[in-house]
Amino acid sequence: MERLARELHHHNYRYYALDDPEITDQEYDRLLRDLQDLEDRYPHLQLADSPTQRIGVAPLSAFEPVEHLQPMLSLDNAFSDDELHDFERRIRDRLQWQGDLELVCEPKLDGVAISLLYRDGVLDQGATRGDGRTGENITANVRTIRAVPLRLNTDQPPPVLEVRGEIYLSRSGFERLNEDARSRGDKLFVNPRNAAAGSLRQLDSRITASRPLALFAYGAGYSEGWTMPDTHFQVLEQLREWGFPINPLVEVAISLDQCFDYYRRLEARRDGLDYDIDGIVYKVNSFSLQQRLGFVARAPRWAIARKFPAQEVATRLLDVEFQVGRTGAVTPVARLEPVFVGGVTVSNATLHNRDEIDRLGLRLGDGVIVRRAGDVIPQIVRVVPSDDKRGERIVFPEHCPVCGSDVKRIIVRKLVKGKLIETEGVGYRCVGRLVCSAQLIASLTHFVSREAFDIVGLGEKVIEQLVHRNLVDGPVAIFNLTKSDFLSLEGFADKSSQNAVESINSSRTITLDKFLYALGIPEVGRETARNLAQGLGKLSRIRIAYPEVLEFLPDIGMVVSREISNFFRDSHNSKVVDELIEEVDLVETGKLDPSLAQIATIDEYLTKLAIPGVTKGIAKKIAQVGSLDELFKKDFQFLDGLSLPEKVTREVIDFFMNSENFDNAIGVERQLRDFGMHWSSHKPDVDSPKSSLEGQTWVVTGTLEAFSRDQVKSYLVEAGVKVTDSVSSKTDVVLVGANPGSKLAKAKKLGIRILTEDELLKLLEV
Repeated sequence: MERLARELHHHNYRYYALDDPEITDQEYDRLLRDLQDLEDRYPHLQLADSPTQRIGVAPLSAFEPVEHLQPMLSLDNAFSDDELHDFERRIRDRLQWQGDLELVCEPKLDGVAISLLYRDGVLDQGATRGDGRTGENITANVRTIRAVPLRLNTDQPPPVLEVRGEIYLSRSGFERLNEDARSRGDKLFVNPRNAAAGSLRQLDSRITASRPLALFAYGAGYSEGWTMPDTHFQVLEQLREWGFPINPLVEVAISLDQCFDYYRRLEARRDGLDYDIDGIVYKVNSFSLQQRLGFVARAPRWAIARKFPAQEVATRLLDVEFQVGRTGAVTPVARLEPVFVGGVTVSNATLHNRDEIDRLGLRLGDGVIVRRAGDVIPQIVRVVPSDDKRGERIVFPEHCPVCGSDVKRIIVRKLVKGKLIETEGVGYRCVGRLVCSAQLIASLTHFVSREAFDIVGLGEKVIEQLVHRNLVDGPVAIFNLTKSDFLSLEGFADKSSQNAVESINSSRTITLDKFLYALGIPEVGRETARNLAQGLGKLSRIRIAYPEVLEFLPDIGMVVSREISNFFRDSHNSKVVDELIEEVDLVETGKLDPSLAQIATIDEYLTKLAIPGVTKGIAKKIAQVGSLDELFKKDFQFLDGLSLPEKVTREVIDFFMNSENFDNAIGVERQLRDFGMHWSSHKPDVDSPKSSLEGQTWVVTGTLEAFSRDQVKSYLVEAGVKVTDSVSSKTDVVLVGANPGSKLAKAKKLGIRILTEDELLKLLEV
């Protein structure tokens, strides 16, 4: 069996890495059948990296989240020669570099990014990119892709190695896939990328195994025990030797002219390739220079993607429909004569808002030019002039097309010179809120989603049925659904109805960050919800927090803070939150992030008030008073001794003489004291039990009783812990639930600290 497995690995290497097969496909299949027969007879002797694992295994119930050992970063984009010039100039300026600058030029595949984790040379895990830090564990599916090595082609593999690559579907493979679907009468796939993404996310890996997926590796992530080469190109060569397919079109350029030439050659060849590319990626070749350049936000300074121009075609506008989203935003959508553009058949295009319709001068029946912007979102860019009689004007609805409620222009609020100014925005919104079935369906779909309450089995189609049958009128009603309610829906039988009720009940225990995200507060995404929960620790604090207090939290600015404050001050929303609290077990830390007491300062607060003329420097001078209370007690006479410009002094006095500003300022300062965030508050020891975990690596194994894995992971991530999927010498703690399996044994063998769920709760003081 071992000999057959080695032989099959060798032939995979020859076929995919070297593109130089030694045997026919029929001979390969015969060897694979021989190995399968032996494993069927002696299953206890099956190897962990057996090539037969590519056939697929029994379906999973869901994909588990896994954290990348090294984040998968996004890339900044360039759309012109000038922007690529700017990219090179920034690099040279930062490095003070005068000589040749080697850039690796790579085709940017229109596929699905993936991370492959190898331990001691054997494939241990495959994961999607996800949000760059956490992806989904799709190991069973990845094993079915023949281009992915199950074992590295070396006798001395690194103990740990992350390989990054792009899973794609060739154009010829895509055609075969659609031919098969057509012959079965199934729905056809839209384009190769969507087909590849859908294939990778099949819960049944046997379906993935039936799809002709391919791989190009484009780099390495985290590694242990491997002395990496000096350059990126050398890493690609090493990966090829280890068995990974590397795109043969990769080149090294030593000048911008060579980069431009490469771009134009690839653009000319684009349509003739057997796979889709949507641009070029340029990377600084030298790793030492990459390290010196570092990163900005979520992207490296040493790499950039140059996109190809979006493709444009002509078609005709048939109609405009108005859709209503979760927040009530009314969006016009163009219905078009179907046309093929950018690799897909387009029959709809976004029109964004009323102003866009007016700008384009659109009328029904117009000939239009459609572009796939970024090769993703179809949009109308202009009207084709015609001498024909034009059709009807497009009238933006005054009433919601779904519920009939008024449609009103969105009001935008800005703080200008210390005053809140309201102006009309470009969007329109249905004011019907949850009375509007479109908003209700979208809101509830968001509420039950994986990142929120994670109620398995309640997708959009089920929510639509529940709403249309008047079984739910808001999020609270979901927790009152019964088995008989689900039995009345299409597609539900006895078992699935019972499962749905159990899924609802198991979702009742929820962490504060997920609860906040589930509420659908405008401008509050997953990261902002996490910052709120980690920062203020309790829902009761968040509900009453002034916008100015919220702005001391990470990544929360004026717009977001006011959306949060307005949401909780709304009487309807407040009632819904009260009712939800009665239905769920809300898991809160209860603690203020100790770092907030270090952040809030009086001068920063004064700056946030946007008083005309009060710069950061002037705010620091005024801050000498210690508190606004003291400033008011001294009747502003304190300002006379600061040598401020007379106009600025007058602006400060006028600002606080306004009773609304005065009351708000006093209220904010009082709340900062109440929360323990005031600049005069006691500065707690930031090395609390939670923060002492920062930098540790944990593994969670077994079934937990009090919380789901996601909930525990949320706590650990808040505490600065990296949660990984596999036990290694780098693991600090293994959290053990019921039926932990082999990870517990490995942890004991390595002498790693083991914690129970109860011990974790005591540690975090939950």
